[in-house]
Amino acid sequence: MSTGILILRVILGSVMAAHGAQKLFGWFGGHGLKGTGAFFESMGFRPGVANAALAGLSETVGGLLIAAGLATPLGAAAVIGVMAAAAVFVHGRQGLFAQNGGFELPLIYAAAAVAFTGPGVYSLDHALGWSLHSTGWALAAIAVGVVSVAGVGALRWARTWTGQRHPGRPGLGRPATPNIA
Repeated sequence: MSTGILILRVILGSVMAAHGAQKLFGWFGGHGLKGTGAFFESMGFRPGVANAALAGLSETVGGLLIAAGLATPLGAAAVIGVMAAAAVFVHGRQGLFAQNGGFELPLIYAAAAVAFTGPGVYSLDHALGWSLHSTGWALAAIAVGVVSVAGVGALRWARTWTGQRHPGRPGLGRPATPNIA
């Protein structure tokens, strides 16, 4: 079982870190902070560059922590938060399936990050003697992710009432450019 967890952890963590590097540095065909920031602005996430940096850091750091099996609940919370926000605010209106721009992939990434099983014996948590794989730790990671989505939603909602809403994107909807979340 530990080998399976290792494989899942390394794949998920690497993919998440690569998504973050696309946003932060423009690596792997990404748009970097400026391009991703403009995309985020078009969806109503203002200021766009700051939101892109936060999403990119959450994906990169969370992904690297998960891949290494280090402070696993913290990495899981970062990935759950950013993927749940993508599922709700970017892909929510398109339904479930990815071919329609739906929330299928962010949902799978967030669910895989939960890690009720813990990082397994082939992890830095295990090497350090840390036992961070209880139901309580997993529920805490989920709670942090949910609170972060609620915070993003509250900020977007507050900006609509203060006139800061982007005129071209008044709410949820299909991204104007290919998915980079």
